[in-house]
Amino acid sequence: MSDLMRDFLREHNIHEVECVIPDMTGIARGKILPKDLFLGGDHMRLPKSVLLNTVNGEQPDNGPYVGTTDPDMICVPDPATIRVVPWATERVALVIHDCQNFDGTPIELAPRSVLRRVLEKYAQHGWKPVVAPEMEFYLVARNFNPHEPLQPPMGRSGMMEQGRQSYSIDAVNDFDPFFIELAAFCKAHELGVETLIHEAGAGQMEINFAHGDALELADRVFLFKRAVRETALRHGIFATFMAKPMETEPGSAMHVHQSVVDAETGRNIFTANDGGPSQLFFNYIAGLEKYVPSALLMFAPHVNSYRRLSRFQSAPTNVHWGYDNRTCGIRVPNSLPQNRRVENRVPGVDVNPYLAMAATLSCGYLGMIERREPTEPTLESAEHVHDDLPRNLEDAVFRMRKCQPLAAMLGELFVQAFCEVKELEFATFSRVISSWEREHLMLLV
Repeated sequence: MSDLMRDFLREHNIHEVECVIPDMTGIARGKILPKDLFLGGDHMRLPKSVLLNTVNGEQPDNGPYVGTTDPDMICVPDPATIRVVPWATERVALVIHDCQNFDGTPIELAPRSVLRRVLEKYAQHGWKPVVAPEMEFYLVARNFNPHEPLQPPMGRSGMMEQGRQSYSIDAVNDFDPFFIELAAFCKAHELGVETLIHEAGAGQMEINFAHGDALELADRVFLFKRAVRETALRHGIFATFMAKPMETEPGSAMHVHQSVVDAETGRNIFTANDGGPSQLFFNYIAGLEKYVPSALLMFAPHVNSYRRLSRFQSAPTNVHWGYDNRTCGIRVPNSLPQNRRVENRVPGVDVNPYLAMAATLSCGYLGMIERREPTEPTLESAEHVHDDLPRNLEDAVFRMRKCQPLAAMLGELFVQAFCEVKELEFATFSRVISSWEREHLMLLV
């Protein structure tokens, strides 16, 4: 155990440690250990198969991926991730772990391993990705019946929010007690949250993160989701990161701003010496155009994700690109040359952040390595373009299985396993008979 973690636990008088790993869905799995047991020397062990859980707790046949005996893996704490859990009633710390085989090699199925694999490919060229996620989510009234539609919560005014309140300060202030406590939790949890705005939907909020290292940002997004849900529960409401939680309201995205710098100098390689865009910048855009449709399973990983990706719902249905054009799946914001970046607007907020980061960086990397050329930028609205992306989870699985370059980036074993998990989720969902079917088909066909 590192001295850094020993000192941290002593300094903060920690009693217990939450030892967590993110599974393929982005759910925190692990164990809660007494401090002395955590410091005892033996690393936490979990079955490898825990990484293969669907969102509803099922597993595909895991033999091809972890072996027929369902063996253990070693979970090694990452000292850089240790932090206090501010909402806990006792003094509790949290540490994110990396998943390893007993010989010290990384577990290919682990989302952190997948992202590390992609970052290593960048490092081989002397490059370092820089990302900044923007996360949208909904605050909703408590709902204990999954058959009932979600509703906006009541704020301090005692009124349920109605209509669209984009960028409204008063609408945010109506939930001041929630946001004051969330801000305190985020500061204590060292999440680096930067900006808060009210988005278009009733009860829909957006939080922006300062730009930084991709793995660190994925860790912070992973922890932020839990912090928001915990804070909401303390205030008698729910917070949801579903991509499309309400029928008549816009969906929620996790837009990812991304650039690449020279690892030694810190210079943005998207900008040429004369201050204009570099050839690598256009190659990166071309990579997103080419590969985002095949990687959509990581940007839209659930059946609900595809309800967000529909026309005129403030969500892209294409991988066209344009300068400051929010109707495109790929947007180039106005910026100074040193801050030149690309925004991938396709991912929903329901993603596993490690896999979404790995996927978008893989698409751009392939574009640079393959020296791809982008299409011409879209100057007008691209709302009418809606034939670039798979339309449902099943189609997205099919597209990902066929894309060998992405499998080489992310790991073939991982891609096969991830597709199996998502196929099982789709099969489970397909057995559900919806209220729409009962309403319109039961007595009419």
